[in-house]
Amino acid sequence: MVLGKVIGTLVASRKEPTLEGLTLLVVRACDVDGNPNGSIAIAVDAVGAGIGEVVLYCAGSSARQTKVTQNKPVDATIMAIVDEIAVGNERRYVKD
Repeated sequence: MVLGKVIGTLVASRKEPTLEGLTLLVVRACDVDGNPNGSIAIAVDAVGAGIGEVVLYCAGSSARQTKVTQNKPVDATIMAIVDEIAVGNERRYVKD
């Protein structure tokens, strides 16, 4: 799993039929403070995430193991919206 921040949306009017109805979001990897620190991915949203939210996403074959993405040609899936991150006894991120 990768920690990321939703930074945008992607709209594709023509796509593979099994992708119809799926929401595609632009996600950038981030650190435990919610600061961008990595690459960008286009991920299927399986949980109703929104722009600006910190999320957990998976990539590769794991991305096809949710109910929303099973047997679909996806390489990244958002599977959780993060409420809080604590490292040791320090709260590093808390959702607004």
